[in-house]
Amino acid sequence: MRPSVLVVGEAVHGQLSGPSREALNVARSLAGSEGRVTGLLIGHGLAAASAEMATLGTDRVRVVEDAALTSATCSTLAAIVRAEVEGAQVSVVLLTGSVRYRELAGRLAARWDASVATGATELSPTEGGGLRVARPVFGGRATEELDLGGPRCVVALRPHAFPPASTTAPAAPVERRASPPFPTGNAPAPKVSALESTEVTGGPSLGDATIVVSGGRGLRAPENFRLVEELAASLGAAVGASRAVTDAGWRPGSYQVGQTGRSVAPQLYVAVGISGAIQHVVGMVSSRVIVAINSDAQAPIFRVADYGIVGDLFAIVPALTKEIRKVRGLS
Repeated sequence: MRPSVLVVGEAVHGQLSGPSREALNVARSLAGSEGRVTGLLIGHGLAAASAEMATLGTDRVRVVEDAALTSATCSTLAAIVRAEVEGAQVSVVLLTGSVRYRELAGRLAARWDASVATGATELSPTEGGGLRVARPVFGGRATEELDLGGPRCVVALRPHAFPPASTTAPAAPVERRASPPFPTGNAPAPKVSALESTEVTGGPSLGDATIVVSGGRGLRAPENFRLVEELAASLGAAVGASRAVTDAGWRPGSYQVGQTGRSVAPQLYVAVGISGAIQHVVGMVSSRVIVAINSDAQAPIFRVADYGIVGDLFAIVPALTKEIRKVRGLS
């Protein structure tokens, strides 16, 4: 028997996030034609996101909407999801792999008495009503396989590990709730403050991008980082950086890819002037295709790269940017 699945989606600036679309695709695959897929959105200003979620293979969409939930703590979110899980009668909850939702996975599993796993790149149902989960470990050097016992499982998916859901018709019904389904007085007070993003504007966010171009110390000076930004713009990519770059103050810490920064798994990762220290590699080794540009043929980055270009980045990157713009018909 196929499980019924609840997908807790995320909205970014009012729009359904890319990882949420991937989670909906996984949910539909797990549920098949026998199980049900319920979408859940929590927050404020969710009209566009809920309308899109209703067309992505869901059987129904539930929206818990309140202005106070914009900055709700994970404890509050876990209480809401716990109530919705009981109401929807599901056995599997899927979450995106954002930092906040990885924390939510643990809190929800504790409240719901469920098995839990994060960073999943493969999922399949087992005969006992649980899930078999695969996920990369040790910086992508190995794959761990877990059997999550049923009847309750919570899984946070690794971003970009699955294709997004396709649009279906007709749209599923959307159930809207004006306030959380538990007494307001029992909900923890919001303690999260909103901070203005320091990421590049006009392009995809680092966490959601399918292409990422990162620059390292090989660029030699902060003014040369424009070469990375120009290449990223030609590809429609997000911009990242190594820790050496952010530590030097060339770019904000939100650009950092690595163990103490952001973990990314795009379809294409381009490393420009990055030596490939393990701290950085851990944050990008799960990328589908890795291209490295470095003048040092012995640089560690080439050990994980699918394609390597050994040479002067100050000549290679502008030429590459020019050719990409030409092929894509950009002025």
